[in-house]
Amino acid sequence: MPLAIPVVSGIGKTTLIHKASEALKSSGTPIDGFYTEEVRQGGKRIGFDVVTLSGKHGILARIGIGQSDGKHEYRVGQYVVDISSFEDFVLPTLDCMLKNGNSAQKSVCVIDEIGKMELFSQKLIFVVHKIFASSNAVVFGTIPVPKGKPLPLVEEIRHRQDVKVLNITKENRDTMLQEIVTTIRNCI
Repeated sequence: MPLAIPVVSGIGKTTLIHKASEALKSSGTPIDGFYTEEVRQGGKRIGFDVVTLSGKHGILARIGIGQSDGKHEYRVGQYVVDISSFEDFVLPTLDCMLKNGNSAQKSVCVIDEIGKMELFSQKLIFVVHKIFASSNAVVFGTIPVPKGKPLPLVEEIRHRQDVKVLNITKENRDTMLQEIVTTIRNCI
């Protein structure tokens, strides 16, 4: 059963993703994927990176950087999403998860997050659908809390019968780690 965690920024979701991923890795669970993290300069957030579980960094978005090559610019507020960088960085990791999905043991695919910036990528949407359809992958992902205009893929995930949704808050984040790890281990 895939696990989706709707989150509000600033509650420690990245720390929770790290801790759960490390606990799963240390128990021998095959796991890969990516998470997002803020990029700060002089104490001010200037953008977001995507980071693989092996520690490689790629650009997701930056304040006000535009593409000068005439391609469409994707924006979320003051942030310009670098779709090419994101896809070049993230898709090989997720494709590798699908190729390794032919083994007898399931693997965990971390996708943090399936949100507005990431969903500008039609290629990501396609790959996420393939991963959710795979019988050898357990998805451990985060989705945004509903607000504003619904994101179709997020709503599809939220309402899937085979997805367990856990709501993480500042108040429960420290006690949810074991439930997350246990839930994922029970799916493998």
